[in-house]
Amino acid sequence: MAQTSAELANTPSSIGDREAAVDVKTLSNGSREAGISAWTPASWTAKPIKQDVVYNDREALSEALAKLERLPPIVTPTEICKLKRSLRDVALGKAFLLQGGDCAELFDYCESNMIESKIKLLLQMSLVLIYGAHKPVVRIARMAGQFAKPRSSPTEQHDGMTIPAFRGDNINGYDLGDRDPDPSRLVSAYFHSATTLNYIRASLGSGIADLHSPLDWELGHVKDEKIKIKYERIVDSIAESLRFMQTVGADSAASSLETVDLYTSHEGLLLEYEQSLTRRCKAPIHDILAHSEADADGKQWYNTSAHFLWIGDRTRQLDGAHVEYFRGIANPIGIKVGPSMTTAELISLLDIVNPNKEIGKITLITRYGEDRIASLLAGHIRAVQKSGHMVIWQCDPMHGNTRTTNLGIKTRHFSSILSEVNSALRIHKEEGSFLGGVHLELTGEAVTECVGGSEGLKDEDLNTNYTSYCDPRLNEKQALELAFLVAGFYRSG
Repeated sequence: MAQTSAELANTPSSIGDREAAVDVKTLSNGSREAGISAWTPASWTAKPIKQDVVYNDREALSEALAKLERLPPIVTPTEICKLKRSLRDVALGKAFLLQGGDCAELFDYCESNMIESKIKLLLQMSLVLIYGAHKPVVRIARMAGQFAKPRSSPTEQHDGMTIPAFRGDNINGYDLGDRDPDPSRLVSAYFHSATTLNYIRASLGSGIADLHSPLDWELGHVKDEKIKIKYERIVDSIAESLRFMQTVGADSAASSLETVDLYTSHEGLLLEYEQSLTRRCKAPIHDILAHSEADADGKQWYNTSAHFLWIGDRTRQLDGAHVEYFRGIANPIGIKVGPSMTTAELISLLDIVNPNKEIGKITLITRYGEDRIASLLAGHIRAVQKSGHMVIWQCDPMHGNTRTTNLGIKTRHFSSILSEVNSALRIHKEEGSFLGGVHLELTGEAVTECVGGSEGLKDEDLNTNYTSYCDPRLNEKQALELAFLVAGFYRSG
């Protein structure tokens, strides 16, 4: 008999049952005071769930989850708490959040050149944004775990047959003969994530982000000469600033010029995987803020699969399994906010996952679409302002602007992406708020998946190098151009 992951995650061998004896005073997020039932890493299994996975091999799933529970954390509480401090600054308007990466990672992306290209792209984009906004930039990559993707249907039609949809490398394979969910892929996802993050750390420690080294700002793709000159001036200004610091010796003791912090993130979709990597750990010794939020024993529940996780637009039901899981972890979390989100639902959601109104704990990732943002964002801003929650407002201009060409190819137009970002910047300013960051699907590769931009890509160019198995991504030139344009908005006031 097939068994859902939620059913198996609540078996006697799971984390939730082993931790059932945790004293009620250690419940996270003030759930006792709020009258909400006790939280454990497995309490989500008692809630209705969307996007669940049904595995046919119960024994193999049990073995995979048991293996994950024994493996060490991928990230540490110290790193998570450091990110939380940085995100607090973003929520207070002292920093800007840049989050980007693949729509859905493949195991094949765990390769040095691909990893390096994303690191370099995020670094270049952050330098441009620092130049424009005059603020530090917090960098979070959609890497080292962003494998699973929610789907509108668990099945699809192929040659008259109904087969499981491809749901990500950590669930099943893209090849038609490899579509049955395979529990061993959960363990493979762990090792690919750990290996990717290991190489990120090694690359940063070896100088890939050292600003003393020249950066490749090649702008030959920009066809409009006026725009090209504008971008070149920004690049020259950044380079001149770095040269000045070197000349006067201001960089001699500045380790921030030799490396950067780069955090990892993914959508917390497969809760049995997230549960298996949820650990009760001591808060970092010297982190006063973390200790003030910890339980009586000085511990908190951390999801150690990534530094930052988010709840998708399809899984944010107030009484659902995903919200139940997310309310108990100490990590900073994101919530996708789409057109169907009412203001009442938004505030109820914030009250559940952040009852203590911790500053910067929640990032609201708005994804309306260029045609709908004007009628929706202001109402959401006002409701949150009235609630007393201090969140990070982040614009995802990708998901609401997807369209299909006449040939059935999914794409996004650069002008639509830019339009939604510009609208977000303007509306926040009008409402006495501020846009705290952007959330982008991008790659450091020269793909042809989104049209428009200075390259002038058109629908007929999409097949040149369309490699995404899911949604279209900005290529390295389009992503950097978007950073230039956002920086220009800030410089112009």
